[in-house]
Amino acid sequence: MKNFASLGVEPHWVEALKAQGIAVPTPVQREAVPLLMDGRDVIAEAHTGTGKTLAFLLPILQGIDRNKKYPQALVIAPTRELALQITAEAARLASTTEGISLLAVYGGQDVERQLRKLQGGAQLIIGTPGRLLDHMRRETLQLGGVRMLVLDEADQMLHMGFLNEVETIIQAVPSRRQTMLFSATMPTAVRKLARAYMQSPADVKVESESPVPVHQIRQLVVECTDRTRQKALIEMIDTHRPYLAVIFCRTKIRAAKLNEALQTLGYKSGELHGDLSQNKREQVMKAFREAKLQLLVATDVAARGLDVEGVTHVFNYDMPHDTESYIHRIGRTGRAGGKGVAVTFAASKDMDDLRRIQKAAGLTLAQADWSGQQSRSGAPAAERGDKARPARTAGASSRTRAEGGGKARSARAFGAPSRGPAEGGRRGAGKDKPRQGRPGAGGERRTGRSGSGGGSQGGRRGGRSSH
Repeated sequence: MKNFASLGVEPHWVEALKAQGIAVPTPVQREAVPLLMDGRDVIAEAHTGTGKTLAFLLPILQGIDRNKKYPQALVIAPTRELALQITAEAARLASTTEGISLLAVYGGQDVERQLRKLQGGAQLIIGTPGRLLDHMRRETLQLGGVRMLVLDEADQMLHMGFLNEVETIIQAVPSRRQTMLFSATMPTAVRKLARAYMQSPADVKVESESPVPVHQIRQLVVECTDRTRQKALIEMIDTHRPYLAVIFCRTKIRAAKLNEALQTLGYKSGELHGDLSQNKREQVMKAFREAKLQLLVATDVAARGLDVEGVTHVFNYDMPHDTESYIHRIGRTGRAGGKGVAVTFAASKDMDDLRRIQKAAGLTLAQADWSGQQSRSGAPAAERGDKARPARTAGASSRTRAEGGGKARSARAFGAPSRGPAEGGRRGAGKDKPRQGRPGAGGERRTGRSGSGGGSQGGRRGGRSSH
């Protein structure tokens, strides 16, 4: 089995990796690092979570001339969150070596602070297209000394409409450079970009690699209607009691409305999408990482590159538009060897997309019943004694933490005979007991209506206590 030294990584950086508990390279690292160490241009098809960030950071950090105090390497990322994540990983490695300076450049951040850092001679710049262009127009960022260029999540940059901005930045970088392009998928536009700006690139593709082996994640589908979608989600949250969960919505408006509805019902939730200020996005992510928020309602673009330890559940509130998006979404859970659960909500109009995703991914999703759905016997699940459990105690304050990963009420393979119960995520210490009292509190249920999906709603729930 190859180690990092055999890939051309210098002993100092090998030791820095070992100090972080990283000793064995991932498949994409084994393929890409030797090529990059040799100075080759590389096109790598790799998902988030496969180790691709280290695959390009190691050659960059090893190749920086610490005596030259100007930008020598540039990483372009589609979102602020991904830029920050790459910066954090680079900073952990660079902290072991004196003389390497790096800077994250993204919108919503203090421009004056960025200017001071740029004037100080940052050698590695990691940024989003918009803010990079802003600095270029101000003439506060000079790219004439850049020898290494990375386009990370290239498919998403194209999907988000950054093609013109990216090309403008590339054209400002010297043509005699090493270019590295990483992408989860390789649509025609990405290939065209590579042909235009890369020199005889080597192709690296790790077959069957995804953020998490999808068969390691317990995957369920809940049949609902557009009107009952929100009610079904609430019941699944109460049933599974996630420790941390990401809820994916199709648009920014739907994410905002759903988050508002969940907060009104007493859940500790937050939203993540492109309409938020950078300061708010960072606050939300910090609260979610620290488990002060239990539910994160996000769009696909905002959650690109999202890697948070402890995510036990993913809820596809809206159907993903293709198989790649589905795999990317559910890959937010089940990391580091933990068990994960992914629940997808499907109305009749979603069934064709669901079948295509299952066929392309080689999956068979189990079907989970809920109280608003008719069982095979014709009786609603609730009438068969399958009552939803409140996720947590309501009230002005919370004294106990909800448990993660309860069992689903009933599960059978989608379109197949009955199967065993679904497994959930990690559980906490105890179960909450519903309070008695005013309507809408504790275990009492109330009805209401919200703009993010309609339908009757479950009773108000509180959040978990802070630790």
